[in-house]
Parts: sequence; C-alpha cells; structure tokens
Amino acid sequence: MLCKNLNVIQNILAGTGVRWESLRKSKKYQNLVRWFNSISAEYDAALSEVLQAYVGKKGSGKSVTLKLKEPKVSNTQSTVLENGVNLDEMAGSRSASEVDLPEAEIGKVKLRFAPEPSGYLHIGHSKAALLNQYFAERYKGQVIVRFDDTNPDKESSEFVENLLKDIETLGIKYSAVTHTSDYFPQLMEMAERLIRGGKAYVDDTPREQMQHERMEGIESRCRNNSVEENLKLWTEMIAGSTRGLMCCLRGKLDMQDPNKSLRDPVYYRCNLTPHHRIGSKYRVYPTYDFCCPFVDAVEGITHALRSSEYHDRNDQYYRIQMDMGFKKVHIYEFSRLNMVYTLLSKRKLLWFVQNGKVEGWDDPRFPTVRGIVRRGLKVEALIQFILEQGASKNLNLMEWDKLWAINKKIIDPVCPRHTAIIEERRVLLILSDGPKDPFLRILPKHKKYEGAGEKAVTYSNRIWIDYVDAESISVSEEVTLKDWGNAIVKEIKKDQDGNVSELVGVLHLEGNVKKTKLKLTWLPDTNELVRLNLVDFDYLITKKKLEEDEDFIDVVNPCTKKETLALGESDMRNLKRGDIIQLERKGYYRCDVPLIRPSKPIVLFAIPDGKQQTVMK
Repeated sequence: MLCKNLNVIQNILAGTGVRWESLRKSKKYQNLVRWFNSISAEYDAALSEVLQAYVGKKGSGKSVTLKLKEPKVSNTQSTVLENGVNLDEMAGSRSASEVDLPEAEIGKVKLRFAPEPSGYLHIGHSKAALLNQYFAERYKGQVIVRFDDTNPDKESSEFVENLLKDIETLGIKYSAVTHTSDYFPQLMEMAERLIRGGKAYVDDTPREQMQHERMEGIESRCRNNSVEENLKLWTEMIAGSTRGLMCCLRGKLDMQDPNKSLRDPVYYRCNLTPHHRIGSKYRVYPTYDFCCPFVDAVEGITHALRSSEYHDRNDQYYRIQMDMGFKKVHIYEFSRLNMVYTLLSKRKLLWFVQNGKVEGWDDPRFPTVRGIVRRGLKVEALIQFILEQGASKNLNLMEWDKLWAINKKIIDPVCPRHTAIIEERRVLLILSDGPKDPFLRILPKHKKYEGAGEKAVTYSNRIWIDYVDAESISVSEEVTLKDWGNAIVKEIKKDQDGNVSELVGVLHLEGNVKKTKLKLTWLPDTNELVRLNLVDFDYLITKKKLEEDEDFIDVVNPCTKKETLALGESDMRNLKRGDIIQLERKGYYRCDVPLIRPSKPIVLFAIPDGKQQTVMK
C-alpha cells in the first residue's frame, strides 16, 4: 500500500513540481491537502525522499527540471530564425524553453501552424506561429503550415497569399504548405465509415432546436436512425439537394457528458458556395472539430499546439481521433495572447474594414502583423515580446506599452536623428549677428552610431522654431540651439491677439549649454526644407477589455488618427519607405510615404515608445 501511495504522490509531484508548496497553503484543494498530510505523518521518511527527488528540499522552492527522453536540448545549437534573431537569447530566463512537450523525442517532433485563410495574420496568430517554430527548432523537428480552408463563405486565395507573406515576415521556417482541402476525399470516406460503424448520424433538426437540445442533453430524434437511412441522407447532403440542405452530419458521442463539446458535435454541413481552390466540386464541408484530429493524424503531427480557449474541446479531439482509429496526437496548450484596447476577432476586424474605419488589413491601427510592422514595430521586438511570455497557460491581458518599450530598445541605438518644426504658427528667430551667407556643416545622424550616416545642416541668421518653444521664452533669456550653441533672445514680437510672431536675438556661442533651461530644435529659413505629414494613431476602441456580452460597436473610438503638418530638414528627402527615424524632441517615426514630388508631403507614422498612451479626445 505504501508503494502504491508513494507512486501516486510521485506522479502528482512530478506533474506539479514547485507549485505543490503553494497549493498546500491555499484553500482550493483542502481534501487533497488533508490526504497528503495524513500520508506525510505516517510515512515522513519515505516521503522526504520523493520530495527531494521531485520538488527539491522541502520548502526550498527550487524548481524542477523535467527530463526528456534524449539529452537536454539546452546544450545544442541556439535557435535562430532566418532574420538572424536568436530565440534563446531573446527568451530570457522565463522563456518557452522551461516547458517540455509531453513525450517529445529529439528529431521526431512534427508540429503544424494551421491558420484559417479568412483574414490576415494578427499578433495572436504570431504567438502560435513562433511557439511552433521554437519547439520545432528545440527538438530538431519540423513545422508545417496548413491552411484550414473548410469554410468557403469566408476564405479566399488573397488571404492565403498574404498569410504566407506574413509568415515569412516572422521568419518562420516551414517544411511544407498543405491545405485541409487536400484531404476532402479521405475526410468524406472517413465520414461514411463512421456512419457505417454507427459512430455518426445525419440529423435534420433545425439549428436552434439542435443547440437547445445539446445544452439540455436531449438526444435528437434522428440519433437512432438506421445506418441505411443515414447513408441515404448522407447521399442527399453530398448532392446538395433540397432534402440534403436540411441536414448535417453529427458524431454519436455522449449526449449526457458534462463537457458539452462531446454532445454529438456536427461533423459536416452543406454549403453551396464555391471553394476558392476547388470550385464547386463539393457541396458538403467538414467542421474544424472533425477535420482537425483527422488531418493532424494523417500528416503525422506529434504535438498540436492550441490556445487554452480550446481546452474544453480537447476531450472531443481525443474522442474523435479514437473513433477514427488513429494514434493519439498530443495537445499542448498555451494562453491566448490578449492585448488591451484590442480586438482580435477576424469578424470584428472585418467590420472596421468594410465600414471604412480603417484603410485595410495593413492599417497601422490594426493588430495584424502587417499593421503593427507598418506602424514601426520591428519583428525582433515582436519575437522577444512573445518568447518572454513563453508557453505559459496563464491568461493575461497584456499592455502594448511593454511591446513598444522593447521596440524602442531595438531602434533607438541605431535610428538616424532628424529635425522637424510644426508648420502651423511656427516662429522666425532672427539672429542679428548670425551668418548672412548660409554655410553648411556635415554632422552625424546619430552621435553614438556611425552606421546611421551623415547629413548636411545649413546654418543661417534666420531660423524657424516651434511655437510651443517660442511662447515659453522670456526677453533676455539665454537658450541653446541644438548642434550650434547658445543664443540670447533680445526682443519678442507679438501679433494683435498676443501670440508670439517673431523673435530677435544674438548668438552667444561661448555660453554654457549646461546652464540653459531651453534646448531648442530649429531649421534654417530656406526653400530646401521638405514638407512632412506627421500621423499619430490611437486605439480603435475606448475600453481596455470587452465583456463577453458587450457589443464592440458601442465602444468604437471616434477619433483614432491625428495628422500634423510640419517642415523637415532637407536631408529627409532621401528617406525610403520603411525607414525608421527619430525626430529630435518629438519621437520615433516610420516613413510610410517617401518624397515623390515637392507638392506631396512625406508621410511619417508616429511609433509609440512604451509610455502609456491615452485615448484621444
């Protein structure tokens, strides 16, 4: 009996590891704690050996290292994506590497990333894709991309093509691209086999009534139809006849199971919409619940990574695989990535596109990979952000600030510095002793990074400064002109409304720049300046987290885009689309539209820097 009890304890402790001590102190598992305490009192010496083996010294809080079937992978070559990002270095001490896939063997792991081609890849999908890539590299296995194309109403070849581009943007290295539609003939054969085996039946119960019966555990009147009747109706479904369109194919599982996903789920439905790959060949399409366990098994997937939102469907997945006669595919759960003020539902994002609230799926306000990259996020930052979370199953609502703070650490050391002045109400500062004939100096674009290059800066006796700076200056105040030196403002001119319209001053280059309060950015008054459009963005909704019964349309942010015209130094005419720069004292920007002709401004998108962003008023 002692050995049996210790084996049970051993299994529990091996599964819970260091969490056991905290579980003992909680009130959540009181019966388990009482049982443990009784065993502990009677077999303390023997139990201590188990504790030391699986938890460490009692109460020490040391973590457990689970053993793989092969030597530890941490001693092997680091995981590096195609874009040169080292996953192991980025992941840090609390990374996905602390979690083992169940029964994983080196060189035999095969995973799949299976997006539905009904939208663009968003930040939530990115987590799934990168974790699949991480574990494939870690176990020297492979990951395939499979398009779950079973709903012709929502899917298109455009989404397939763009999803592949997004996957490549993330640096995912996949061994093959497959489609669930590749297996439609085999899936239909399996469906008929289950009908003949009494494990599936055709049901013509109206959808709303069927949903009610599933919730209440009421068996359908069609559940006990004969195999012959089911095959006859299945043929009608395949033909897409009027009678067939009234039916669906359901699995015969367990209508009394507390887990409602096991209450005879739908396997097939009729749909007359042509498929984007195979046209009108089929009039019936499998559900995700039916085709996923089938294709996973057929393709030899060893581990299916799924977000924890599917947890209740795991038993269904295993049951369907068992009914199909397949070997069990291991499911490993990770927490879904949820972000504040963000919608990840493709249906809801589509609403913004269709109603003209955004420019498209690559809009910088969207959480799509294309959107956030267009806004100025480096892929390296996204990878680091996701791997820092690891394969945790804890549900968290993540702040965007953390992601943008990581991004800032990547771009700040290397991005070129430029100067811009807000065009509206800009103020002219006349330096009475300044250079009447403008001259040039060659300055580094980044004082600490030579790779950013150099720029030519014009020095003149007439310079522009921002109005917000001009109105904060007092007569006789000494200020610092960045990259030039000090100047003393002698006169402040104002218009009839009391607004500062012009300043007059003299240079004081021998002045101490450390003693001035104001450090001003400036531009020369020349016709070589370029026009800029500085664009700031805000969240699409005004609430951090939507409740399940809340309509997102009620919290749509009416003001999500702000454009400000500005003037930039002449060197900015060389900017290319995608270039990331810092405008001195204004922030980081990504060039979205470079200079095409002088009448069209360069469009720069503001990049958040990790500081809390408030919803625009």
